[in-house]
Amino acid sequence: MRIGNTYTQHFALETKQHEILGLDLGEGAPRRPLVMGLVLNGVWWAALLLIFGAPSKATFTAYFLPPLIITVYGAQRASIDRRWKITQWAIGIRYLVLGHRPIVSGGRRAATRSEWMNRRARWGTRLEFLVDSPLGGLIERWLGDEESIPQGAGAPIRLAARPRLFGPDAVVKAYGRKAMKQRGKS
Repeated sequence: MRIGNTYTQHFALETKQHEILGLDLGEGAPRRPLVMGLVLNGVWWAALLLIFGAPSKATFTAYFLPPLIITVYGAQRASIDRRWKITQWAIGIRYLVLGHRPIVSGGRRAATRSEWMNRRARWGTRLEFLVDSPLGGLIERWLGDEESIPQGAGAPIRLAARPRLFGPDAVVKAYGRKAMKQRGKS
């Protein structure tokens, strides 16, 4: 299977839906946000119907507006090109709730529990507002102790790299050695 990557926005082609149930949409609406909106709307409506029942005139806005706003703003391009805002929101929420699990040695081994960042470190400056809220005690218990901040797996690694700049004469000399080796092999 081959995977194609689009590196420029010029080649990112979006399919469009020009008609829905016989209703003409003119130049068409992008399909991916439409599908995202339909799925989000379906999940939202199902959850609210199970919890609160059928909507009334007063609650219809609560059933209809949140998925519409999330779809409209979430389908916009994020600061990272090729990514939607809803993807950035999901990554941010996942980071705050589940945490950051570092990649150790290029993924050769899984990070131990002591190498993860704890909740208190991840939430950082957002804590002041949350702890001052009426649910402050519950949030403090969920965040854990300040002493439970994990320590590193070992001492920091010191790198002693020295950059060297080679001029054209050194490159020609090295290329000459390479050519001599190749002539000697043949």
